Amino acid sequence: MRPELLLPEILTFLGGLIVLLGGSFLPRHRQWIARAVAALALLGAATAAALAMAGPAQTAFSGTFAVDTATGAARVIAALATLLVLGVASGEIADSPRESDTYALLLFATTGVMVLAATTDLLVLIVGFLLASIPLYGIVGLTGGRSGAEAAMKTYLMGALSGILLMLGVTLLYALTGATDYARLKDELPGAPAAAVGAGVLCVLTGLLFKAGGAPVHFWIPDAAQGTGVTAATFLTTVPKIGALVAIYRFVATISAGNETWLIVTAALATASMFLGNLAAYWQRDPRRLLGWSTVAQVGFLLVPVAAAGRSDLALPSLLFYLAAYALTNVAAFAVTAALPERRDLTAYRGLVHERPGLALALLVALLGLVGTPPTAVFVGKLTTATAAWDGGHSWLALLVMLNSLLSLFYYLRWFGPVFARPTQESATRRRTGGDAWAAATAGVAATASLALGIVAGTLWTALEGPLLL
Repeated sequence: MRPELLLPEILTFLGGLIVLLGGSFLPRHRQWIARAVAALALLGAATAAALAMAGPAQTAFSGTFAVDTATGAARVIAALATLLVLGVASGEIADSPRESDTYALLLFATTGVMVLAATTDLLVLIVGFLLASIPLYGIVGLTGGRSGAEAAMKTYLMGALSGILLMLGVTLLYALTGATDYARLKDELPGAPAAAVGAGVLCVLTGLLFKAGGAPVHFWIPDAAQGTGVTAATFLTTVPKIGALVAIYRFVATISAGNETWLIVTAALATASMFLGNLAAYWQRDPRRLLGWSTVAQVGFLLVPVAAAGRSDLALPSLLFYLAAYALTNVAAFAVTAALPERRDLTAYRGLVHERPGLALALLVALLGLVGTPPTAVFVGKLTTATAAWDGGHSWLALLVMLNSLLSLFYYLRWFGPVFARPTQESATRRRTGGDAWAAATAGVAATASLALGIVAGTLWTALEGPLLL
């Protein structure tokens, strides 16, 4: 059984239980203790995951759970990204009635994300999907008031539909092959009826794309990012994607072993997400909704190396590095909006560099990072994913990565252009407010880490090169 191989998941889940139960006995002004326990659990999980990466690749629970480089990287990224989300939450929901409940749900959802990234069995995939999804509905609803309740309903309905499709796909593939573990699926699927296999695979991919926030089940992302609280918006646009995209990579690597058509399908999904996200973001004035559509586009970029699975040695390391880069950069952007919660229109950021130069600089780093400007980490991620696509025989997809990066520059300019513009009479006389110190600090830490990760990318790259267990 080797349960010790699941130490990061155990620490994260137990941390959630302690926070949930202990928070019930803490007075409202001492809920920070629950936040501290959650942070310690996440730091412990990240440390355990990093130490496990130094060892050999292994499997647990009869080969249904892989502990390899991809699992280790996803664990570390998910734990540290959730830790940054706690920094955003420290200002928004501090001393609120549901503070400890929100922290517990964040930890439970993060556990599901880790399980998604490591599973090599379709039944465990369903467990990870549900564990990552059900707490997310509560997080969206708890932190957004009336608009959060609407966002939670949309998220729940899309999640329920996607979950049903995922389970339908698993049922079809099991009926065709008599197996749910990836090793046997890899052997049995080439001999199964192509139409039935196609239906099953598309259903599974649809469920996973919901968690990732990619086309064609992406519609809930912008609505949820705009309608819920910034804590939930930061989490849902960042952490679930880590597990979902690693799960998609494992699944596509399995099914494409005997049929490379699925790599073309993945490339088409990547193209659709990139263009839909970028084009829809052009018309947005609410910064959080703009970041929601940006998330859809970023999922398209992240799917590019999946289309080269098994055909390029750069595919998996580039995906893992891009996930780390995106997590830091996206959290930085959302943390800036959390520090300035009253500014819900892009024009409200006019002259920010004169009022809050530190926040303006963090926002500049985050937005230029999302574009893919050197020396930020996302630049390295986009460059390596495009190279992986080229090596994998999809030169056209590599060119689309460059084109969509250029397209994204224009709507990011609509945001950080006013930030560095001369303030108007109204903004010049506006009383300077301190904003949320926790969110501002989180924005600074995440933006700095994004730059640092880009600079030391070569050193970290070797740690991401390792075998993928199926």
